[in-house]
Amino acid sequence: MEEKINPAAATYHYEQLAKIIESKIRTGSLAAGSRLPGELILSQEYGVGSNTVRRALDILRERGLIITVRARGSFVIEELPHDETDRGGK
Repeated sequence: MEEKINPAAATYHYEQLAKIIESKIRTGSLAAGSRLPGELILSQEYGVGSNTVRRALDILRERGLIITVRARGSFVIEELPHDETDRGGK
């Protein structure tokens, strides 16, 4: 089942979208090196505005999960950084 943006949640829509896309990247649903759907497609798919999509992609770039190539799109990086929320056991 596709994750959706929860309009009643306490978190911003762009944070929710970033979390959804990050989850797809970390589970392999979006494979390393694969191109993310364009802003318009993501906007329509999740029912959010293009600014929300841009902010979500900014978060993913800051986390080192995607790169954006001008006029080509955004891509999942080849080697994922460790998940900062998974620090247990050391």
